Amino acid sequence: MKGTYLGEFEELVLLTVGILNDDAHALAIQKELENQSGRQPMISSVHKVLVRLEDKGCLVSQMGGATAERGGRRKRLYEMTATGKKALATSRELRNKMWDNVPQVVWEGGNS
Repeated sequence: MKGTYLGEFEELVLLTVGILNDDAHALAIQKELENQSGRQPMISSVHKVLVRLEDKGCLVSQMGGATAERGGRRKRLYEMTATGKKALATSRELRNKMWDNVPQVVWEGGNS
């Protein structure tokens, strides 16, 4: 899986792109991440991860149309690729498998 391994913040950004679907641009991603997680990521961190996810082949982007609310500027819109979907599915499967293997005694307070 080298090259498509997702760090925690990469996974959150990729999931957020999926949540936003057709409106996944950096500022919307930042705001949705804050709404979903309670974290306040810096826009520069979001931009860096978006570039990294594009480099890994998990995202593709294109320039959207100009809008009056942005002073006629266009925004870059992101879309998840098949590679991105597979990376998320693999990550989810691994996490679920590991959660399932934590012994019940851990949750009951043993070995604190």
